Amino acid sequence: MPNYLSVVYDKNKRPYTNYPSQLCGYLFERFGMKKGDTLLDIGCGRGDFAKGFKDLGLVVSGIDREMGDTEMLQGVDVRKSEDLGNDPFPFGDEIFDFVFSKSVIEQIQNPDTIMKETRRVLKPGGRIISMVPDWQSQMYIFYDDPTHVHPYTAAGLKDLFAISGFQEVKSELFYQLPVLWKYPWLKIVSRTLQLLGPVKRIYKNKFMRWSRELMILATGVK
Repeated sequence: MPNYLSVVYDKNKRPYTNYPSQLCGYLFERFGMKKGDTLLDIGCGRGDFAKGFKDLGLVVSGIDREMGDTEMLQGVDVRKSEDLGNDPFPFGDEIFDFVFSKSVIEQIQNPDTIMKETRRVLKPGGRIISMVPDWQSQMYIFYDDPTHVHPYTAAGLKDLFAISGFQEVKSELFYQLPVLWKYPWLKIVSRTLQLLGPVKRIYKNKFMRWSRELMILATGVK
């Protein structure tokens, strides 16, 4: 029986790349992660990002409604949740230094439970890091994914974190181009491309696609 992972993340449609390890490395450095830190990957899916963080020396756990690539998730404590929007996380209180999610909370109509549970499992001083599609740049393709139910803007996601009790909240538009992380001055080219307006189709050219199809990166501290 097909499921979300087997259809949307089919290996032929979305083959494995080194992007997850690059993003994990970027976040590791930016947010001062250290080897031995504990991290929960919400909606860990195939395991691309869980593996990326594990390879950097973090102690990684995952949670999802479907089990991903067992080889990629080797050494990761993955637990199942049928409904992330309503069910308590199957983990104890205050055990994680970081809680990470990418392309997850836009699939949840009411985020109250997932935000409450995230705060519960974080240690005092622990950090939430979430990435979601940016509605303003992706409005025409947002619902191409049938699981998407809750669009976000950078301002809206920032307010959600603050309402949920997180401190030092920041929210920004994020470019998924590693070259821009290394050479931020190149963003002027991407910003010029954004003058074309919200994307209406998926571009094959990666620079064109990820210059216009932005994510939101939001973070806060318990």
